[in-house]
Amino acid sequence: MPISVAARIWSPMLMLSVENLSASYGIIRALEGVSLEMPAGKVICLLGANGAGKTTTLNCISGIVRPTAGRITFMGEPITRESPSRIVRRGIVQIPEGREIFPSLSVRDNLVLGSWTRRGKGAVQALARVFDYFPILHARAKQPAGTLSGGEQQMLMIGRALMAEPKALLFDEPSLGLSPVLVENVFRIIARLHADGATILLVEQNARLALAASDYGYILENGEIRLHGPASQLARDPMVREAYLGS
Repeated sequence: MPISVAARIWSPMLMLSVENLSASYGIIRALEGVSLEMPAGKVICLLGANGAGKTTTLNCISGIVRPTAGRITFMGEPITRESPSRIVRRGIVQIPEGREIFPSLSVRDNLVLGSWTRRGKGAVQALARVFDYFPILHARAKQPAGTLSGGEQQMLMIGRALMAEPKALLFDEPSLGLSPVLVENVFRIIARLHADGATILLVEQNARLALAASDYGYILENGEIRLHGPASQLARDPMVREAYLGS
């Protein structure tokens, strides 16, 4: 059953709320009455089968897809009808599925493009922080980004998002197409971001790792929230275990 999020005066503890969100692609309904919350400093995972509506949810929050109904609030202000660029300026940055980089540009130039909302010393400081997170990107800063391995390209995408110094990060399938070793590396990065206070909404095909990395989780089925609760509780739920954890 979809949850309803009661109207409230914004608290600093609640970064983002999605209330009764619906979205369609033509006559095809992708989301129906989806509600979720992102408290500040928490990792929230959104799980579900292919086509369940996970990416559509992220794209609605990012302003890429215009909802047909519902409300999205960020830090107490409505953003449902705002443009993607305005939403990025507010502090929401999405790391899309796949390796969406500029392969002919250098690693450094790819990163700098992520700082388009910032100027001067702020961008320089952000770049230093990214290189602290990802020393391999520092070592390969002058290389064309297309020469990086798949795992390094994923690091580059995360680093580019961090260049905007976001208040909320939206991850869409960060482990897709990576080897098990690289998947572990990506989740170590997510864990470090979490430890450093990042607010994260995580869409991930590896439900076991996603639940282990998260504070709270939502299960999407056919565009609707089927189940939600603390991640540790969901990991023990028989339905979740059978459908997503293979046990």
